[in-house]
Amino acid sequence: MVVNQFLFSCVNIGVNKLALAKFIKRVLMKKIFLLLFCGFSLCMANAQTKVPRFHVIALYENGGHHIEYSKAARVWLDKLAADSNFSIDYIQNTDSIDDKFLSKYQLFIQLDYAPYAWKDKAVAAFEKYITEGRGGWIGFHHATLIGEFDGYPMWEWFHQFMGDIRFKSYIATFAKATVDVEDKQHPVMKGVSPTFTVEKEEWYTYDKDPRPNVHVLATVDESTYDPNSDIKMGGDHPVVWTNLNYKARNVYIFMGHSPILFESKDYRTLFTNAIFWAAVK
Repeated sequence: MVVNQFLFSCVNIGVNKLALAKFIKRVLMKKIFLLLFCGFSLCMANAQTKVPRFHVIALYENGGHHIEYSKAARVWLDKLAADSNFSIDYIQNTDSIDDKFLSKYQLFIQLDYAPYAWKDKAVAAFEKYITEGRGGWIGFHHATLIGEFDGYPMWEWFHQFMGDIRFKSYIATFAKATVDVEDKQHPVMKGVSPTFTVEKEEWYTYDKDPRPNVHVLATVDESTYDPNSDIKMGGDHPVVWTNLNYKARNVYIFMGHSPILFESKDYRTLFTNAIFWAAVK
């Protein structure tokens, strides 16, 4: 309507209507292109600055027998974080851990890091973090190396957190074995095969069965050890569990020695499920 009136006026003063229409069309097209370009740029900027769904801190050993597992875990975790829009930071000791530090994270992953030789302030902050449910926790493998090691006393609180167990022995030469999912309805086990094979693991034993003090999600079938070993719990042998006596969502996954674990779809699914379950308060 306005454009037509403008054209009519221009014709009255001798301006070529067709030429003017072409000129206005070019101007409008430039403005439309500019608006589309700005909208696209804004979308790209928003995508690049998208707020992470949650923040994760992963504590892992900086050497020793488990370093290759930790390296593989870091590569896999970085990709999962990028694909699933969460952030993850890494530390290799407990020096920086305190209340303020942990307040930045919704999930604490203990990748093959033993529960001793922690700084006092880290111990206090971690206990509060779990007891008060300030964030979730996933522990792997070395997290149940519980007892007196390298001149350090047993961390009594962590001993209780893991089901009142103490490390006893392990299969140093490794063994292949079958893991049986016990609680198929638990979110951590969603999409995990009812039974799956772990190709290489040390299979810790403890001074007692943690079952009376934790909710067991999966066990290892000791009769499937290959090669066979005399180092066994002697029947019930939980390897994945959660302790319902603490406010924090928590899950312990024993398997975590070899990097070849990440070749298993079931292991990757288990790990992924644990992250997204435990990160929610």
